[in-house]
Amino acid sequence: MDFSQALAAKRDIIVQTWIETVRQDLQIPAVDELPRSAIRDHLPDVLVGMVSILSQTQNNDIQSIVERSLEHGVLRAAQGFAPNEIAREYHLLRRVIFATLETDFLKGTVSDVIRAYSLIDTMIDEAITQCFNSYVEERLCELHQLQSQAELTNQELTRLVKANQDNLSQLAHELKNPLNSIIGYSELMLRASRKVPETRDTTSHVEHIETVVRNGRQLLRLINDALEISRYEAGKMDLHPEPTEVRSVIKDVVEMLKPLADTKALELVVDCDRAPAAVYTDSLRLQQIVTNLLSNAIRYTKSGTIWLSCETLGDRQWLLAVKDTGIGIDPEEQSLVFDPFYRAENNEVHVPDSTGLGLAIVSQLVNLMQGKIELKSQLGVGSTFTVILPLKIQA
Repeated sequence: MDFSQALAAKRDIIVQTWIETVRQDLQIPAVDELPRSAIRDHLPDVLVGMVSILSQTQNNDIQSIVERSLEHGVLRAAQGFAPNEIAREYHLLRRVIFATLETDFLKGTVSDVIRAYSLIDTMIDEAITQCFNSYVEERLCELHQLQSQAELTNQELTRLVKANQDNLSQLAHELKNPLNSIIGYSELMLRASRKVPETRDTTSHVEHIETVVRNGRQLLRLINDALEISRYEAGKMDLHPEPTEVRSVIKDVVEMLKPLADTKALELVVDCDRAPAAVYTDSLRLQQIVTNLLSNAIRYTKSGTIWLSCETLGDRQWLLAVKDTGIGIDPEEQSLVFDPFYRAENNEVHVPDSTGLGLAIVSQLVNLMQGKIELKSQLGVGSTFTVILPLKIQA
């Protein structure tokens, strides 16, 4: 019996069933914000390749499976999938194919069924291999880019940090843990690759690369934040004011950070109906302020809601406020949260990637942009950060 015909006839059913199965699987959270087309990706083309391989009359089309799986790995890397999530979606694909073709298998001979099972298993294994190949290459490329960026900023960091000697020991302490992790995992990958080249495409090897990339991002963010502090204190932070659409800036930041809020099941409410249509300010610095305030609220809020609002105040000023239902800040610490490297102690929420620089940068930027920032907070209730800026920055 030629099972290729059954697979071809049921291709659309397999695709739709697999998409729904992946969407509902709790072990693949990366698909929560993806449209169906992004999940489907290469699958129909892979099934076409499987049909040709199962058929005893058509030409073998393994190359199409290889090519589509390579593309799939690159896409999943860009979409932020973890290695175990990719392995899981291929596991579900195998299960859906066999379940859909079960009635057809019951009609075939034992030898035909064994042949079909073996071929399908082999093709899915090949797809996984090629997908992980391109996924690893994409992650290694990202790691190389992070390394290049870090090297480019190293010289400037060395020069500017001399103007900030009091914080040098703290900066070194903050850099030590992620840097040690990068070095340790890098050495582990190098040793494994030299001894057993086959480990390059294993799940554990990919997870090591993920850890290196994650810590590399944290290290680079810390370096860039430290540079911002140093530039301000050295009087080298400049503004480039221009007409700026407030709603557009806020929309971009919210779209960027909403997945982080969704991960913690936080409700994100935006109210900008009374915001000024346009202001004369530095759009990049404004984006930094909104990003730091909103991401800070997400970090320190375990459950509940985060509100972002803005409105016009008279004919010269406008207001931006970020309110959360987070852990709150002790009254004795509220005057210190805008100091560089200061982090309020709280046993309820542990934020390992916090550097203690985000609010310091916000305070400095607000001051540079001729505005002011206010904080109201209550332990166990939440915090509200209010920024008041001029509608037009004076030269």
